[in-house]
Amino acid sequence: MSDPRITSSIFTRGAVDLGALRAAQTPTPSAAPSPGNAAPSSAGTPDAAGGGPAGVVIDVTEATFQSEVLERSLTTPVVVDFWAEWCQPCKQLSPMLERLAVEDGGTWVLAKIDVDANPRLAQMFRVQGIPMVYAVVGGQPVDAFSGVVPEAQLRQWIDAVLKAGGVEVSTPEDSRLVEADDALMAGDLDTAERAYRKILSDSPADAAAESGLAQVALARRVTGVDAAAALAAAQTAPDDVASHLLAADLEMAGGQAEQAYARLVALVRRTAGDEREEVRKHLVSLFTIAGPDDPAVAAARRALASALF
Repeated sequence: MSDPRITSSIFTRGAVDLGALRAAQTPTPSAAPSPGNAAPSSAGTPDAAGGGPAGVVIDVTEATFQSEVLERSLTTPVVVDFWAEWCQPCKQLSPMLERLAVEDGGTWVLAKIDVDANPRLAQMFRVQGIPMVYAVVGGQPVDAFSGVVPEAQLRQWIDAVLKAGGVEVSTPEDSRLVEADDALMAGDLDTAERAYRKILSDSPADAAAESGLAQVALARRVTGVDAAAALAAAQTAPDDVASHLLAADLEMAGGQAEQAYARLVALVRRTAGDEREEVRKHLVSLFTIAGPDDPAVAAARRALASALF
C-alpha cells in the first residue's frame, strides 16, 4: 500500500474471503495493539472530539475486526473505511463519512481501518487504492466503492446499505435518480445524461442531478485519455490552458479533487480575459460534482475569489 495513486470513484461489487478474514483474527505480535498504543483516529473524528454518540466511529485493527465489524454487523450495518495518513483524498471522504455517521445517530457504524497498520485486512478485502469503502451487513460485505464521491451520492449509498440491513430510511430514494446513477456507473453516459436532464427539467434545483450531469461531462472528457501523458504535458506547459483543464479533469476523476481545484485556481492567477473566464467556468463545473457542502469546495471557492479579486 505504498503507492498513493487513487482509483476512480466507481461503485463496485466483489467477493471477499470472509473465511480468511475470520482466520486472520489470530493476531500476530505485530498486529496486536499494545496498551496505550491503539490505532490512531484520523483528524476530526467526531468521537475523538466528543461530538457524537460513543461507538459511532471506531478504529479497527486485525485483532478487533471479528468483534467490531463481523459480529457487530449482525445487528447494525457497518461501513468500513480503508484509509491512510498520507492519502489526501481520504481526508476529503473520511470527514463526510464521520459526520454522516454522527448525524444518523447510531443506525450504522463507521469502522476505520488504517491500511498501513493493517495490511492483511487491506489485502483480504482486495484494496488496490484508497479511499476504499465497504458495507458489511449480516456478517457479509454487500457493496463497495472506491475514491471520493459527492456527498449526495454518498448519502444515497448509505441509505441503500441501511435498507439492506433492515433499517428504515426516512427519505425515499428517487427511482429516476437511482436509474440515472446506475447508468452512469455502468458507463452508459448517453442514458445517464438524458435521465439527469429529465430530473432537472422537473426539479431545476436538484443538486444530485446537477452533480450527476457534471460527472457525465467529466467522464466524457477523460474517457480514452492517456493520463500519464496528459499530466506530463501540463507539467511542461505551465501556460497551456487546455492541458491544465484536462489535467484537472484527470485529477478529479482520480479522486484528487483538492489538487484539481488548486491547479485551476493557480491557472486563474496566471490568465486574463477570455482564458481566465474559461478556467473559472471549468472550475465551477468541478465544484458541482462534489456539491456546495463539501469542505474542499468551500475552501477552493475562497481561493478562487482571492485569485479573481
